[in-house]
Amino acid sequence: MQRRPTLLEAFLPIIVMLLLLAIGYGVYGLSPEPLLILASIFAGVIALRVGVNWNEMMLGIREKLDMAMPAILVLISIGILIGSWMISGTIPMMIYYGLELINPQFIVLIAFIVSAIISIVTGTSWGSAGTVGVALMGIATGLGASLPATAGAIVSGAYFGDKLSPLSDTTNLAPIAAGSELYEHIKHMLYTTVPAAIVAMIVYTIAGFNLSANAVATPEVMNIMLQTLADMFHWNIILLLPPVIVLYGSITKKPTLPTIIFSSFVAAIIAKFYQDFAITDIFAATVTGFDVSMINKPDFNAETVIFEVTRLVNQGGMQSMTSVILIAFSAFAFAGIITKAGALEVIMDALLKIVKKTGDLILSTVASCITMALVTGNSYLSIIVPGELFKETYQKKNLHAKNLSRTLEDSGTVIVPLVPWSSAGVYMAGVLGVSTISYAPWAIVCYLGFIVAIISGYTGFGIERIKTSDSKKVNAG
Repeated sequence: MQRRPTLLEAFLPIIVMLLLLAIGYGVYGLSPEPLLILASIFAGVIALRVGVNWNEMMLGIREKLDMAMPAILVLISIGILIGSWMISGTIPMMIYYGLELINPQFIVLIAFIVSAIISIVTGTSWGSAGTVGVALMGIATGLGASLPATAGAIVSGAYFGDKLSPLSDTTNLAPIAAGSELYEHIKHMLYTTVPAAIVAMIVYTIAGFNLSANAVATPEVMNIMLQTLADMFHWNIILLLPPVIVLYGSITKKPTLPTIIFSSFVAAIIAKFYQDFAITDIFAATVTGFDVSMINKPDFNAETVIFEVTRLVNQGGMQSMTSVILIAFSAFAFAGIITKAGALEVIMDALLKIVKKTGDLILSTVASCITMALVTGNSYLSIIVPGELFKETYQKKNLHAKNLSRTLEDSGTVIVPLVPWSSAGVYMAGVLGVSTISYAPWAIVCYLGFIVAIISGYTGFGIERIKTSDSKKVNAG
């Protein structure tokens, strides 16, 4: 018969996992997947100790994987998208004109703004980073700008937009978990998100001037890159059709997966009939990724292409997402086991005992969300579990539910991409070509938001109490 874990039993699997990742991944550079499997084995031992049998553990893992499957399918489709956009010339054209038009001193700031706009319009941080983010990284490489700073700005902008977009899954999930209303939730997030964004833009502007002064590509390399890209592809406004399809699908709230696949299909048609690529190469680009060796022009020699260009365009394909999917499976194995063991409920109950003031409650929520992000590496779980556990406490403290939903996003949604072993962290590192640890300090919006949230909790700024009408709605619901 299953019993409730002790506080030590609840914390031990998490401590072991964090130690394995900190030492194995952080110090020795070991792959996170086997480390997460080892942590899962230890969690399984604790689960057996509290009375969870093997079948229940497997059920817990399957439940978590069921939750993750739509995201995994989107991951695979984005791999196809990047490969098809590369071979069609869509991303190379963005890079080409970006190199010509963007001042290197403003690339970091522009990366933040553009990523934020695309993410707000599309409602997807991953889509923003995987499309314009890839192009912006290419531009930064060509300009000789700081890649960690640019990647951090892209992640910051992507998640800034993701938080505020009514099309975003997490933006819709947070008010559901907390019991608030979507547009009230979005409006309430401005108290913490806008100050974080303002600080980020100031830092990116200053950093752009300082970093560009030290590292700007030579005109010779720039000219070679521009000429090589122009030799590889034909430029035409039709190349913007694939991203327009994605934008239209997002604005009109079409399903993400078929929208991405249709955009990839259109890009493949452009690659065949406008860029004149072979069908076999187009299919290969969607599976293994685009490669300059696929270009078959009489006056073009792929062997002479400089490294700066191949690093930009040799990307995409379903196989590029393999590491992300493996980490997701490994992380969900751990999450499924500790969930079935009841460890998370014990940890949350312990946190609730220290809550006395509003600031304490906000701080506890932040700590819980960050703990969930570190443990599960999943933004959905970082929102759902703390949301369910803290909902009644916020009501008892006479705090409006939108305070909870805002804090769930400030410390759940945006923290996950800073976790190296999370699917978001691995994905961002993969598509942007910069390690999570390297870009994390520059992803200012991602960590400044929860700091502002804590300050807000203790100062009362941006904190709303339950009004009589709201109380009636809560009681009725």
